[in-house]
Amino acid sequence: MTTPFDDQPKRPGLIAGLRSSFLTGLVVIAPVGLTIWFLWTLAGWVDSVVLPLVPSRLDPASYIGINLRGVGVIVFLIFTVIVGWIAKGLIGRSLIRVAEGLVHRTPVVRSIYSGIKQIAETVFAQSERSFEKACLIQYPRKGIWAIGFISTTAKGEVANQADISGDLLSVFVPTTPNPTSGFLLFFPREDVVELDMSVEDAAKLVISAGLVYPNGKEPTDDPEPKGRWLKRK
Repeated sequence: MTTPFDDQPKRPGLIAGLRSSFLTGLVVIAPVGLTIWFLWTLAGWVDSVVLPLVPSRLDPASYIGINLRGVGVIVFLIFTVIVGWIAKGLIGRSLIRVAEGLVHRTPVVRSIYSGIKQIAETVFAQSERSFEKACLIQYPRKGIWAIGFISTTAKGEVANQADISGDLLSVFVPTTPNPTSGFLLFFPREDVVELDMSVEDAAKLVISAGLVYPNGKEPTDDPEPKGRWLKRK
């Protein structure tokens, strides 16, 4: 039972309410606005690079009198698909080998080309090169758990030189909130706990610094551990 002497909770004032509403609206608008701005700017940049290479008689702006943003992006996509289709064929692969042979014999160009090619292959890697599973590992010491992503089973000299009897797994441990940087670590299979959550959900957990859990659950909602120990093959 309350009495007139009890402290009553103060209702937020007008300024505090407006400030709270403004911040909430900013959280909603900022991601949408920045995404639209980024895509609009990217389309304009691609147009500025591609459209000067298109003959004027094929440019829609010469017929309608309006510079339609995104035409360069469409031209670039069509051109890229055609180049990729040719590169998959026998003739295309032969031409690429000849061209790369010439590039590798050029001192400065080969360094630039090799670096850009490695970055492109990493960024646009095919799905079969993606992480297999999300996992838990004890890092940087026993008793402290970290989210990791299983890449593959270690092979070659790494597996042969490791003084273990079973399999050795390569695990990428990302940093928070930037998951593009991290550490490549090798763990015995029995020390890795495979998680049921998807790689995408685990990535959200890392990026959000533990604030966003899979399926909208709080960590206290399910007392049972979700992981399971990987079995030796």
